Amino acid sequence: MRAVVDTNILVSGLLGMYTSSARLIDMIYIGRIQCVYDDRILSEYKEVLAREKFKPVISEKERKDLLHYLSLSGIPVFCSPLEGYSNKAPDPFDLPFVEAAVAGHAACIITGNARHFSFFRNNPWQIGILSPRQCYTLICDG
Repeated sequence: MRAVVDTNILVSGLLGMYTSSARLIDMIYIGRIQCVYDDRILSEYKEVLAREKFKPVISEKERKDLLHYLSLSGIPVFCSPLEGYSNKAPDPFDLPFVEAAVAGHAACIITGNARHFSFFRNNPWQIGILSPRQCYTLICDG
């Protein structure tokens, strides 16, 4: 399944071993989820995962291994601004995730903050906004 993975999923997955987000990282590593990203998203992943507050709980090896794997196995895309959406997003930092989802023909955006993407619900591309649990259930039961 092609998906855009919000940064909070990677953080949560690396912080909590027995969470739905951690299971999604497992799904990425075994190829059940192909991450769609652009350079802005990859830069955000790198910046957030390297924050000082995460250094005691996310090892440098874990962080680098995941970022390396995502950049090799994921689907890089070049994005164009989406007409009619740039002024609807409450947080402009969420726009790259929406633009990458459209450019990469993703099935969904996986996020722990679905309300941040409420402006993109019922989009014409039928890209879903899923919580980690919803996505995990969909993959395992679907």
